[in-house]
Amino acid sequence: MRAWSKRQLTGMALAVSLAAALVAEGARADPLATAGIGVGNCAKLAGDMKPEDGFNNMANVLIYFWVQGYMSAANITTLEADSEYIDLAKFDEKTLLPMIHEFCSKNPDKKPVSLIDALLEKTAKLTGPWAKGTIGWAAE
Repeated sequence: MRAWSKRQLTGMALAVSLAAALVAEGARADPLATAGIGVGNCAKLAGDMKPEDGFNNMANVLIYFWVQGYMSAANITTLEADSEYIDLAKFDEKTLLPMIHEFCSKNPDKKPVSLIDALLEKTAKLTGPWAKGTIGWAAE
């Protein structure tokens, strides 16, 4: 068996990294409506998450803040359309992280966004004062 030098291994690693980056860039040519860890693979996320570690685990941090942004955007949409919103205070890290981890552990073929969409659908909405057109880009 041939022994590779450190320089050859470094060169090969660089070449593989460059090739992977080019493939990934080509894959991103299609338009995206959503992006981020929440639309990624549940099998990988379940393995990386450790809800008991809270924000000391990077996967926990990434998914939690992705969900907060996603749910906030959903609130803007429902406020603009119906003057309704979900109280995000009910969905702190102690609630969301174990819920996402359990969902992804049981459904490795799905994406975390599936759980969040279901939460958005079934969670009771509050009604709040909202003037349509408050946020220009969200207005009809």
